[in-house]
Amino acid sequence: MKFHIVKRDNCPLWKKCCLYLAAVVIALLLGGALLIALGVDPVAYYTRMFTMGTIGNKIAYKVWINYLKELVPLALVSVALSLAFRMRFWNIGGEGQFILGAIAAAFVAFKTGAGLPNALTLILMCLAAMLTAGIYGLFVAALKVKFGTNETLMTLMLNYVALYVLMFLGETKADWNFFLDAGSARPVFASFTELASFPGIPMGGKFSLNICVILTLVIGILVFVYLKYTKQGYEIAVVGDSAGTARYAGMKVNRIVLRTVFLSAALIGLAAAFKVGTAGILSTSITDDVGWTGIIVAWLSQLNTGVIFVVSALICVLHYGSTVAAATFSQVDSSFANMLQGVILFLVLAADFYTRFKIVPVKKGGK
Repeated sequence: MKFHIVKRDNCPLWKKCCLYLAAVVIALLLGGALLIALGVDPVAYYTRMFTMGTIGNKIAYKVWINYLKELVPLALVSVALSLAFRMRFWNIGGEGQFILGAIAAAFVAFKTGAGLPNALTLILMCLAAMLTAGIYGLFVAALKVKFGTNETLMTLMLNYVALYVLMFLGETKADWNFFLDAGSARPVFASFTELASFPGIPMGGKFSLNICVILTLVIGILVFVYLKYTKQGYEIAVVGDSAGTARYAGMKVNRIVLRTVFLSAALIGLAAAFKVGTAGILSTSITDDVGWTGIIVAWLSQLNTGVIFVVSALICVLHYGSTVAAATFSQVDSSFANMLQGVILFLVLAADFYTRFKIVPVKKGGK
């Protein structure tokens, strides 16, 4: 018996939602079975994970502050990657672009933070991070349009170039290396919190909303408008559907590719500036793997800007909540979230495949 994969004509929205929900529920059930095997009550664990330990917690506001610190870079990187993905330019270099953006932002903080107002320093940090990351992405795009190189391979390799640059800065104790704490006997990154840091907006009590959260939401809205209601956004969609059609319509495809990839990478650099400007210090783990996770978020959201924020919020609950739950249930490692996320991704992609295609048996001798 042979089978053919045939594209479905249409799948109702309610059916898609039900299938995606079923995929998540099945993933949680599989995770629950593993928890039982480890001797952990899955209900108690999931309750602790999804509430992030805020129930009965007198310092729950700190939980939300730390949660938003994880959410902002992930959401912004995912939105940035979706720009390139819509054009079928597979930007896998989010990690490297984020790292170079963070280094550029920290450079500005150390060099100008003491002599300029905080607001001006933060603006310069953002611009430096966007320009550096944007050029890093533009380099790959230029090779793509000029020589037809594989952007997936190129951006992937450049991730490690950026990582080794960061490791070099973090391990090289020298007079020129102002990124390190001069008072420490061993190589340790220096803090620049007193020189430059993004402010928080008091929201009542001890909770303050970091301004980066608001800026990220505004950027998300602007990207949505850019893609849906502008000529440039329409060009991205056409190039993504067919570069040949775009050329036939008179569009300058190479220019569109360069512009869009630069914007994608620049927004990743901006996310890095938000992250490093909130943390006040560099580290070799400054990305928290948002460059990789952002790819997952973008695809789970089907490149929909609004859905990206929802999926990012749920993914961050998994990550942060699992860390909190692991502190309570010693049998479970915090990496349980990565496993659960992988299962959810696999099953959601399977559900997505089912909504788009159907498998039809072919009778013997049939075409």
